[in-house]
Amino acid sequence: MDIGVVLQNDPPARQVVELAKRAEAAGFSHVWTFDSHVLWQEPFVIYSKILDETERVIVGPMVTNPGTRDWTVTASLFATLNEMYGNRTICGIGRGDSALRVLGAQPQTLGQLRESVQVIKGLASGEQVTLRGRELQFAWAPQSRLEVWVAAYGPKALALTGEVGDGYILQLADPDIAAWMIGAVRRAAVAAGRDPMAIKFCVAAPAYVGDDLAHQREQTRWFGGMVGNHVADIVARYGSQGAVPQVLTDYIKGRDGYDYAEHGRAGNTHTTFVPDEVVDRFCILGPVEHHLKRLGELRDLGVDQFAVYLQHDAKEQTLDAYGTQIIPAMT
Repeated sequence: MDIGVVLQNDPPARQVVELAKRAEAAGFSHVWTFDSHVLWQEPFVIYSKILDETERVIVGPMVTNPGTRDWTVTASLFATLNEMYGNRTICGIGRGDSALRVLGAQPQTLGQLRESVQVIKGLASGEQVTLRGRELQFAWAPQSRLEVWVAAYGPKALALTGEVGDGYILQLADPDIAAWMIGAVRRAAVAAGRDPMAIKFCVAAPAYVGDDLAHQREQTRWFGGMVGNHVADIVARYGSQGAVPQVLTDYIKGRDGYDYAEHGRAGNTHTTFVPDEVVDRFCILGPVEHHLKRLGELRDLGVDQFAVYLQHDAKEQTLDAYGTQIIPAMT
């Protein structure tokens, strides 16, 4: 199992680059970042610096969306980085949440997401695509290659992932929910005539190594609020029965609005509705043996990568613990 890391693009950008370098030295395979250009700094600028100062890690957004940039611009960014640094990028993409909502816009439709996946992947992989009735190709990037991994929770988005995604990103680390979601993606792949085992699976969630569980919960409770935004959209569309596992729909009943100014931050005051049980299920907390047990369960389900959300007050300690004890045991 690969182990990646997910960073916020908080200033100073230099610190993000240093954390990425530290992650590579510790044995992490991927460096992902949020992509919400109003809340945080522009990620693609930072990716260039990370790639320039590392040799091995794969770099990309978790996740971008089809709405804040023209799809051809997004594809060109990836293809340019690949030309400069040798196909070391990856594209995580979803319908959009914070990046669009802080602009007063709504997440993109599933139809827009589907088409954007095909256009971005095609262009950034040296292929010709059709967009708005025009045939387009990057003649300058014949060697570029890009995988596009789709982040999804709802049934139609999971089906879309199985039909067009190179990989699937699930932003929570509960094995039971992961098994349900992975099964849905694989069934959709089979129905579309694709090899379900060719799709890569990434579980992403906060991980915090240590013994003070109460403190760790408070540092990572924000994650349940972030997931709750997506679940609330699903409940609004499909109702609370059967569209996703019931544990996802039950806990958001106490949700009362959300302030994106605190999005993805420890101590988010709009996530008090998230109970300890959900924090423990969605995140990986506690001593090293807890992490190894959960990661082993996820690996047995077919998860190819666990990506550590590193938004808490023990970033360096967690990187070091993963590098010295967890990554060697899992890879």
